Amino acid sequence: MSCPPTIGPAPGQRLGTRLFESSNEMLLETTRGLAGYWASALRRGATPWSLMEDAVAFWGHATRRDTPQWHSPHEIVLDTPIARLRDFSAGSTDPVVPTLVLPPQAGHDSCIVDYSPEQSQMKVIRAAGLTRAYSADWKGATRETAGTTVDAYLDFIEACIGRIGGPVNLIGDCQGGWLATIYAALHPEDVHTLTIAGAPIDFQAGDAVIHDYVRWFDQAPDMGFYRWVVQRGGGVLRGDHMLNGFILIKPENELAKHMQLLSNLHDARHLERHRHFETWFKHTQDISGAFYLWIVEHLFARNSLVRGELEIGGRIVDLEQIACPINLLAGAGDHITPPEQVFALANHVSTSPADITARTTQGGHLGLFMGGEALRGHWPPILAAIAERSSTLSPARAERCARAETPRVRRPIPAP
Repeated sequence: MSCPPTIGPAPGQRLGTRLFESSNEMLLETTRGLAGYWASALRRGATPWSLMEDAVAFWGHATRRDTPQWHSPHEIVLDTPIARLRDFSAGSTDPVVPTLVLPPQAGHDSCIVDYSPEQSQMKVIRAAGLTRAYSADWKGATRETAGTTVDAYLDFIEACIGRIGGPVNLIGDCQGGWLATIYAALHPEDVHTLTIAGAPIDFQAGDAVIHDYVRWFDQAPDMGFYRWVVQRGGGVLRGDHMLNGFILIKPENELAKHMQLLSNLHDARHLERHRHFETWFKHTQDISGAFYLWIVEHLFARNSLVRGELEIGGRIVDLEQIACPINLLAGAGDHITPPEQVFALANHVSTSPADITARTTQGGHLGLFMGGEALRGHWPPILAAIAERSSTLSPARAERCARAETPRVRRPIPAP
């Protein structure tokens, strides 16, 4: 396995530069955090005893771990060993095209799409008039499901659409975005509109930090490093390994978060926001080892999706089969998936340019799914345009949506 040659410094040199820059940022964040804390302590007239109490409080807030929760009313209408389908429609029978959300699947809970009562992608979807709203909920891999492949996840999506009644407005966040794109290329008849946010389509476009790590470890033959990681996890990619990897990509962000915690120890609203984020971010899920190795080899390393070389179930994934309206959302500060990786989809589909919308937030990766800027300023116009296209159903489509067909799965979803 090898990545295409790059112009410029070797991966090791680039990594060294990034680590040096991160070290400088960490020093700066530490200085800011300590200065902010001491300024606050002086204003409060802190005593040695209160400083000790602050230290205990800081440690408690920094290490507290709760279980993530979904916050909007819904019910589980399909449950398989690898994922669930959650129905947020609240009994709606509105004649509107159903909307199916595929959340990220990168070692964290899917509830990021319903992150909090105030920050919920599912609520914004319903508020736009897309009242028949559903979300996948990926389950953490176990030893029994460690061999789950991409075929099984595509089958699950097909089962969901069969259960809902399609075609659907398919929305994919991050990993859910490239999975939605692959599904749309294989089953264009099932997709009314396609929307992806922070989803890598051209995995080697832009200047993603992860590129340097992939190229560095790629020096080992036969994907040796990645197979070793899966072997160490007993056949799965451990969620805590993924978490540590995300932190190491930008360690200064993790330090800054805790320095802000230190500076705001006596701000109840900040403490609540910190607890809410840590609850989601630090609660990890394992990923199927077979699925992970497939992603690394075929998407990250070979970039097979945009090269037209990706084969699934004996079929080539041809992005030109996608002709439906498309919405692309990227973050200018996204160091996981640069905008170029998301917007690349427009260059490979048959959709008319007039039916492709591209928007860029100022924030980073996670903010695309739960950040205030994205949820208030970018998702509403995207969803309003989708709702306008979805408000009138043909008689045949309305009948199919109403009867909620039983799942139609070509290949069986793995059983435990």
